Amino acid sequence: MATVTLHGNAAQTNGELPAVGGAAPDFRLVDGELNDISLADYGGKKKLLNIVPSLDTPTCAISTKKFNDHAKSRDDVVVLVVSADLPFAQGRFCSAEGIDNVVPLSMMRSRNFAKDYGVLITDGPLAGITARAVVVLDGNNQVVYTQLVPEIADEPDYEAALAVL
Repeated sequence: MATVTLHGNAAQTNGELPAVGGAAPDFRLVDGELNDISLADYGGKKKLLNIVPSLDTPTCAISTKKFNDHAKSRDDVVVLVVSADLPFAQGRFCSAEGIDNVVPLSMMRSRNFAKDYGVLITDGPLAGITARAVVVLDGNNQVVYTQLVPEIADEPDYEAALAVL
């Protein structure tokens, strides 16, 4: 279990991020067409998982835009933006913001992703959604970088995450 804050108010997560050097947990998330998506759908590609509480918040929007800009020039990388938002809301956000280089994925059918990645907030007003985190995987789904952002309102360390790609 880890502690994160939102404007200084502490909240607990259910666990820890996957260990660097270990295999990433597989997942079942939902894309914009309501298909179940897993790691196997991106076989062979490096993956940056931008895990956000909701795209309907300023910091989540900023991080998604910044990773979208980076993804424009990388055919060997897929950026997955994971949130509790419904796929329809994710699609509206991406359309409105001109975001087309990342893949928004929803936890609408299950919170298992958040549990397996150790980012499910278990108490306080945000219980049931994710803490802010970045997980980078190589083409074989080995974890090469993780960051649990200590203050949910803060942006992740973009340079560190992108440097390992």
